[in-house]
Amino acid sequence: MSKKNILIMGAAGRDFHNFNTVYRDNNEFNVVAFTATQIPNIEGRVYPPELAGKNYPNGIKIYEESKLPELIKKLKVEEVVFSYSDVPFNYVMTKASIANTAGAAFTLLSAERTMIKSTKPVVAVLAVRTGSGKSQTSRKIVNILRDGGKKVVAVRHPMPYGDLVKQKVQRFGTYDDLKKHDCTIEEIEEYEPHISRGGVIYAGVDYEAILREAEKEADIILWDGGNNDTSFYKADLTFTVADPHRPGHEMTYYPGNTSLRMADVVVINKIDSADPENVLTVKKNIREVNPDAKIIEAESTVTADNPELIKGKRVLVVEDGPTLTHGEMKYGAGTIAAQRLGASDIVDPRPYTVDSITATFKKYPNIGVLLPAMGYGEKQMKDLEKTINRTDCDSVVIGTPIDLGRLLKINKPFTRVKYELNEKGSITLETVLKEKGLL
Repeated sequence: MSKKNILIMGAAGRDFHNFNTVYRDNNEFNVVAFTATQIPNIEGRVYPPELAGKNYPNGIKIYEESKLPELIKKLKVEEVVFSYSDVPFNYVMTKASIANTAGAAFTLLSAERTMIKSTKPVVAVLAVRTGSGKSQTSRKIVNILRDGGKKVVAVRHPMPYGDLVKQKVQRFGTYDDLKKHDCTIEEIEEYEPHISRGGVIYAGVDYEAILREAEKEADIILWDGGNNDTSFYKADLTFTVADPHRPGHEMTYYPGNTSLRMADVVVINKIDSADPENVLTVKKNIREVNPDAKIIEAESTVTADNPELIKGKRVLVVEDGPTLTHGEMKYGAGTIAAQRLGASDIVDPRPYTVDSITATFKKYPNIGVLLPAMGYGEKQMKDLEKTINRTDCDSVVIGTPIDLGRLLKINKPFTRVKYELNEKGSITLETVLKEKGLL
């Protein structure tokens, strides 16, 4: 019986996990290629033989997604497996139409099929969209469990932008580990908040190998999801964070709607800065597709280290990169702080951008006057630094989860904006964790 030729569409994360769990050692299939999008400089690489296994002695080549129709023809692809996240439903079906027209079937793997079972309890934190507040929810859950005497180890959704073999299993427990693994800004934004609180977080490429290492030092595993992807691990308790600044997105994005439907608890975040009508819309949508889920309403409390650098000032606002790009948010914590603390103006960075940052604005023209903290590699980080330093402003408001001033040499005054989750009402993260017997 001949093997079925498979092509996996991805963005350097979920695609590799789907391969590892479903296809790597499965003699019914032959994965002939990956395609890549969303993340720069991924295409042209190879998923290495050290990770691909015995059936792929030469590894598997990664191509630019735009070549999908010709790849289907050239490589005799019979089935295309869509394996990335945070995209609207019509986007997914457009890709399905392209694949079908070229002669291939189109598949979405179920979340359950790719989940790995842990020997320890697993709490999963998901979101309906990038930028909903998943990471701050994860941080608070970790704090609650640690205060309850539990040893919690977080495992982060993959961001393997470097040497894939070296990134097979990564452990981050100190700031030196960030340097050791040559982390990008996007990676540091997720890892540093855990490290700064004395925690440990794992990431990488092979998530079964990662899980087995994390289990050695954990009472509880916390899955800290990425984009709006489903968990790689079978969870004992699943939280999904919804964002009332984008009401309705929880019903029309993939796989965010899946994450919403499989949640035990839905956290409606940012109720302090959202239109009350939008909060009601999100709540109604939750009840429509997941009536048994508990609902927690929460504020995202925003504070600035140096508010005097905002009041009355012409400020450049730097926000989390993916939140503004494929997350499609028009503002973030930095913008809210600038408005609440009385900035005289939010300065448009577009006249001052250079190279890859200029290209980002061309690719995502709806970003507007905010500066996304792009940093998928050293060159992009340098371009971000140049853009900040070239911008004519009084001060810089940094709305990212990390201290950009530690990574970049900023030539003007700057202040960090921080945001923490604060639940309102009788149902809280702590009460839910206690009910589940995790505290």
